[in-house]
Amino acid sequence: MSDSRKTLVQIDRVTRTFMRGSEKIEVLAGLDLEVKEAEFLALMGPSGSGKSTLLNLIGGLDRPSSGSVQIGADRVDQLSDTQLAHWRARHIGFVFQFYNLLPALTAERNVELPLLLTHLSKADRRKHVASALDAVGLSHRVKAFPRTLSGGEQQRVGIARAIVTDPTVLLCDEPTGDLDRKSGDEILTLLQSLNKDHGKTIIMVTHDPHASARATRTVHLDKGQLSDKPVD
Repeated sequence: MSDSRKTLVQIDRVTRTFMRGSEKIEVLAGLDLEVKEAEFLALMGPSGSGKSTLLNLIGGLDRPSSGSVQIGADRVDQLSDTQLAHWRARHIGFVFQFYNLLPALTAERNVELPLLLTHLSKADRRKHVASALDAVGLSHRVKAFPRTLSGGEQQRVGIARAIVTDPTVLLCDEPTGDLDRKSGDEILTLLQSLNKDHGKTIIMVTHDPHASARATRTVHLDKGQLSDKPVD
């Protein structure tokens, strides 16, 4: 059965090289990838295979050495630094392995941070924050500081912060990597809900087959190329 959903992420012939002294290191080698709207894609591969590099290219944190990166109607690789910053704030939500919460701020203030880059009023920001924390099941912890939250709760705050701007794509880099299995399962169930019930497009880097099984599709990265088959 064909998939009638529109392509949201289109990566064509992308390479990414780095210099290590005088040595040229090719991390991505003419890579192609399509991600449909409302897809939950798991990206797997050995350490150093370029998973995080690819995620950074999709999120506009890095630029390809060659090739094109298109998200929706935007050629991300052709945006200026200023344009890219505004585009990223509007279209990309990041979820990190180690949460990256500011310890001096409450849960609601951490979640509000991306909204400070918008033109929303204080009242509207509060409404968006309340909605995001409700979506991750933390309405009762809005005034809590990170040090008083469990690892799973901190990651839920991180996810709320990522979705508070209603981004086009949610990028998750090892979102369960610092959690025990029970907390990790709860986070994966939350991500599945955001995908199935709210139509969020999610791209998740993971080493864990248990985590990738929750996605709707898994691809494997090795030697700069993608495959539908696991790396030996």
